[in-house]
Amino acid sequence: MSYVVHNEPCMPSKKSDKMNFAASFAELEKIVERFEHQEIDLEDGLKDFEQALALARSLKERLISVENKVVEIKKKFKDVLDGEDSEKSTLIN
Repeated sequence: MSYVVHNEPCMPSKKSDKMNFAASFAELEKIVERFEHQEIDLEDGLKDFEQALALARSLKERLISVENKVVEIKKKFKDVLDGEDSEKSTLIN
C-alpha cells in the first residue's frame, strides 16, 4: 500500500470559507442573544463566553485577512484605480 503526501496546506474553497464565516457569525449572534434574553447557568455561561470569544477571534482574523487582500488588490490595480479618479474629475469639470 502506498500513500501520497501533499506538502501544500489544504485551502478551503471560497464558497465554504464564506459559509464558515457566515456560520461562525450566526453562532456568535445566537450566543449573544442567549446572554441578552435568557437566564444562563454559570457553567453554561462560562462555556458560551469562551466559545463566543473564540468565534470573535476567528472572525476578526478573517476580516483582517480580507482587508489585507483588498489592500494587495488595490496596489496591484493602482493604475486602474488612479485612472478612475482622473476620469471622475474630468467629468465633473
